[in-house]
Amino acid sequence: MKSLVSTIEKYDSKKNIEIELMKNFNEALENPDFQELVNKITLSQKILCKYTSTLEECAAEYHHCKYCKGLAACKNKITGYAYLPRVIDGRIDFEYQACRHEQRRLKEEAPLKYMNCYDIPREIREAKMKDIYTDDENRFDAIKAMNRFLKEYPDSKGIYLYGSFGSGKTYLLSALFREFANKKIKSTIVFWPRFLQDLKNAMNGDKDEFQNKLNSIMKSPLLLIDDIGAENTTAWGRDEIFCPIIQYRMQEKLPTFFTSNLDLKTLEQHFSLTKDGVDVIKARRIIERIKQMTEPVEMVSKNLRS
Repeated sequence: MKSLVSTIEKYDSKKNIEIELMKNFNEALENPDFQELVNKITLSQKILCKYTSTLEECAAEYHHCKYCKGLAACKNKITGYAYLPRVIDGRIDFEYQACRHEQRRLKEEAPLKYMNCYDIPREIREAKMKDIYTDDENRFDAIKAMNRFLKEYPDSKGIYLYGSFGSGKTYLLSALFREFANKKIKSTIVFWPRFLQDLKNAMNGDKDEFQNKLNSIMKSPLLLIDDIGAENTTAWGRDEIFCPIIQYRMQEKLPTFFTSNLDLKTLEQHFSLTKDGVDVIKARRIIERIKQMTEPVEMVSKNLRS
């Protein structure tokens, strides 16, 4: 007899809980965002009512996302993500899902994994062809050369882009590399003065790190050596580092780009002078290789950094 009474009591208790759960769920349905959210879930209300409080939390984040104008205005607990329900194998699960703004950001940044950048500012790394400033006619030759490279790749030369300080040379070529990153073609951009110093430090320490750094730019499918001529010329940097890089890339027909404030004649003078003396022949050989590998393009424009 006691067993029967106990069973009835448990049944009544369970029934009361189910009634209370459904009551809370129906009250929550008065919230339009809650109603809109649960209507998208292909499960019965009998199941959903067990998760009312969690679904209300989701509805609040869902509401924020509906009217959000961008990641900077995100009101959710985790910027760019909303806590939302998902149905998996007939059961409900909850997880943080990227909002439309975060999805767009992730899509735009996905190609960046194909671009290795050493000491290059973020705004340069994120350059895009569509954002290139085209009102300055002094940029036209550079843009034409870039378009030619895009059309003729992989049978086209790189570009030796030289001219005035702060005119946007690196930005332009980074935007070009972004086009190839969109096609999953890897590239490397190195700020040459700093990279040389890092190589020197690595050489005096971890030999594997030194070789890995050197190989990473020597064998990169696309390479931009940024601000060549701004470094202090040393016999080591010129003969042991720079020459082997461009020699290898020339032999392997790997497109190589340069930016510089110096024209090729002045760059030759730069390479000829080291603290060990003057070596015109080695400097001339370097310039001849650069001429074989690239199309020289001058760009003299206003300083965009000022």
